[in-house]
Amino acid sequence: MIQISKTTQPKAKPDTQDLGFGRFFSDHVFSARYNRKTGWAKGEIKPYGDLQIDPGASVLHYGQALFEGLKAFKQKDSKIVIFRPDFNWKRMTAGADRLCMEAPPQELFTEGIKSLVRIDQDWIPTSPGSSLYIRPTLIGTEAFLGVRPADEFLFFVMLSPVGSYYAEGSAPIKIWVETEYIRAAPGGLGATKAAANYAASLKAALEAKKKSYSQVLWLDVTHKYVEEVGTMNVFFVFKNEIVTPSLDGTILGGGVRDSLIQILKEWKLPIVERKLSLDEIRKSSEQGDLLEAFGSGTAAVISPIGELAGKDFQIQINNGKKGPLAQKLYDEITELQNGLRPDHRKWLVQV
Repeated sequence: MIQISKTTQPKAKPDTQDLGFGRFFSDHVFSARYNRKTGWAKGEIKPYGDLQIDPGASVLHYGQALFEGLKAFKQKDSKIVIFRPDFNWKRMTAGADRLCMEAPPQELFTEGIKSLVRIDQDWIPTSPGSSLYIRPTLIGTEAFLGVRPADEFLFFVMLSPVGSYYAEGSAPIKIWVETEYIRAAPGGLGATKAAANYAASLKAALEAKKKSYSQVLWLDVTHKYVEEVGTMNVFFVFKNEIVTPSLDGTILGGGVRDSLIQILKEWKLPIVERKLSLDEIRKSSEQGDLLEAFGSGTAAVISPIGELAGKDFQIQINNGKKGPLAQKLYDEITELQNGLRPDHRKWLVQV
């Protein structure tokens, strides 16, 4: 049973034309605490406000922080649905194990999110391309100074009405190929949605934006093979196959990536998960075999890539325009989420 305390001072809703991404937050937060001796306490929903944690909390000193990202939609018939929360729970559980944390049980994870979305459903935007972004977060809260896993954790969920992730909207974006910094190494945290991964990526992303590029394409430790964009997995469409880098322990596997692979297989298209070198991409572009490229992620859904560039090269993909496969996949996912296509894969959970 979730304890609910509603706000007495609801916030003004933002203009749906000015949402951006992650700038506004709804009226309430769901939270639940865990102690290794007593287990999980009952969840509660309270008015949005500051967290109270001890200055010695492990999250502040040893980086025990993990989060997820998923979305809720209000469909044409006013039905409210969440896209694939089971995927996010499984990924958080795997990440929690890697960080020596205690993941919330699936029922607590799912029911907490559903209850929070139900209470703040008026925050779900309905303008084209918008949605309610859901951010489940798990942090270590035990106060101590010593390198060991915490025994106390806080799981909380916040909501944010969002529009397009990139300023370009659904137009093709320009990506900088990073050849100096490294996002993840074998045996590290690359396959988990740990806060530390994003802290490590900030400098490269900032430098890319100074060059007028939207994001960074990360390579492996040898700077030979393509891994992922800072906020997305990547797909490259060649004449004879569609390639996305294989999940070899240094790439965060996304829910939209997993969905696209399933859809492409249903469509009988030649989707392949394998290592993909930057040299192969460059040579294929020179030979005219690279037809299009796009990123996939919860925030952006599908983002066409119009240009890849590095220190000594610049590749324009599909004349800088959105490709037909990217558009077709975008329509498939977004129309499903908005109730315009049947959910025969059972990816939507009703609130």
